[in-house]
Amino acid sequence: MKKVKIIADSCSDIPAELLEKYDIDYAQMKTVYQGKESPALLTWSAEEAHALYEIMRGGDRITTAQVPVDEFNRIFTKYTDEGYDIVYIGCSSKQSGSVNTGTLVARKMMEENPDIKIVCIDSLNASLGIALLVIEAAKLAQEGKSADEIEKEIVGLRKRVNQYVTVHSLTFLHRAGRVKGSAAFFGNLMGVKPILISDANGDQAAYKKVKGRQKSFEEIVSMLKASIVDPENQTIYIAHADCAEDEIKTLVNLVKKEIPCRDVCVGCIGPIIGASIGPDAVGVWGIGNEVTYTVGEAK
Repeated sequence: MKKVKIIADSCSDIPAELLEKYDIDYAQMKTVYQGKESPALLTWSAEEAHALYEIMRGGDRITTAQVPVDEFNRIFTKYTDEGYDIVYIGCSSKQSGSVNTGTLVARKMMEENPDIKIVCIDSLNASLGIALLVIEAAKLAQEGKSADEIEKEIVGLRKRVNQYVTVHSLTFLHRAGRVKGSAAFFGNLMGVKPILISDANGDQAAYKKVKGRQKSFEEIVSMLKASIVDPENQTIYIAHADCAEDEIKTLVNLVKKEIPCRDVCVGCIGPIIGASIGPDAVGVWGIGNEVTYTVGEAK
């Protein structure tokens, strides 16, 4: 049986040390600022992340581009030529077209060479919700599981990823077309902080609203505490968009106080997700009850 290579994309926000630890690679998307394209790297430094978010704080918009066909051809060919089967776990198809592009590229490559196998999975998630699935897949690959076995496990797990994210300002969600201008203005004025989840279909949904930054931190931890399953055997993942160090310490301490988890991993929201959600966003992720909520349900 062939070895299996696990591949993510730039939306996964996997910290560089975990890419190395679990031997994960990723297909690169691009950011676009003032007409210049740059690769959306997950190995960026804290200084580079701060610089991107400072551009956004200054009022400029950064746009993004999905994984191009040439990049999928490059990364898939690299590992099939080395004798690997591939499992690519991409950003939710409700939020990016990359997994659909990857599927088309993989299908063409397999038609041309029946000896290779490339499995493409819609994660139904974004940011560390993808990372959580990718890391689990990498562990299964290390155990010697086949691509088909890994696909079955990850598809069965993807709706059990529980995400709770809050933003400091609605301005950036408005610029990305996710919040109306009037709602963003009055929400900012009143200190409203939406709690965002990945719904059952992979859409980002404003699940509920609270007032105040500290209250939003308490709420996302409370919601994860209520939904998580078997926390003692889990790592809880936290990602932030260039938040102040004391804020992250506060959130980590709150998680450790409220949820008896095995470990807490903190990462940075990468350039692709960050371009939409904006600076000072923060979220928590863990495996819990199956997500059944869909966008549009009253709450």
